[in-house]
Amino acid sequence: MTSPYSDLEGKVAIITGAAGGFGVALLEGFLDAGLRVGALTHSADGAAKLQQTYGDKVFALPCDVIDPDACVRQVNAVVEHFGGLHVLINNAALGMNSVHPEYTRKKLQIEDVSPQLWARFFATNVNGVFNMTHAVVPILRRQKWGRIVYMGTSYFTMLRPGFSPYGPSKAACEAWMLMLSRELDGSGITVNAVLPGGPSDTVMVPDEPGVDRRTLIPPSAMAPPTLGLLTELGGHVSGQRFLAVDWDPAVGTDPAKQPHRSMAWPDLAVALSTSQSAKAKK
Repeated sequence: MTSPYSDLEGKVAIITGAAGGFGVALLEGFLDAGLRVGALTHSADGAAKLQQTYGDKVFALPCDVIDPDACVRQVNAVVEHFGGLHVLINNAALGMNSVHPEYTRKKLQIEDVSPQLWARFFATNVNGVFNMTHAVVPILRRQKWGRIVYMGTSYFTMLRPGFSPYGPSKAACEAWMLMLSRELDGSGITVNAVLPGGPSDTVMVPDEPGVDRRTLIPPSAMAPPTLGLLTELGGHVSGQRFLAVDWDPAVGTDPAKQPHRSMAWPDLAVALSTSQSAKAKK
């Protein structure tokens, strides 16, 4: 039987945070679909383990995404190794477990977040995405084909009290991702977001009394919508966010036919414009 992702065979993708929960799930899904993967992770030991585990279809490298020079260097290394690049998955991020191990039970306040920690979150979750994307876009633009997918989070998490600086950093990044999708309109490069749609079974959700990990969304759920966005059909969709829990395999791999909505909050601008127009007519 023909694979639903046959047009992805041989394409090259970079995944950041490739040694983490979502990263490993995406890596395995990509390899099953026939992609070759530049797997970036923050430590040399982690990269060596990935290389040993997954073999020749993976080129694993250490990369601290907050360092723009390192991002350029490792992107170029992946291109040289595989002979090209088609996809960037911006997955590397710090989670709330980096703020406090019991963040779900402790009501964190501004005093619990030092200026240094705030800066570290934005350096990774926002600047890191910019650095990787900035290194990749010129390559994709020259070939007039590319896919950029951002691993996002829910609006509820972005705005939840006590989820700072994670929520604000993800909100800032999603706003920029929507801007970028519009800047790249007509270039052949799409920009979209995939998020689980609820708590996921990764280290970002701590083991605590009352947490039944069987009810958490498996990281593997992130692969089907992400792969769908990489296909030729995915080239007709940009600036959108997809919830993994809403992705229905029975519908097929065309993202346009799956539930989705715009990234960020353009509906607020529409509502404001409508309100201003109504006032002007009075």
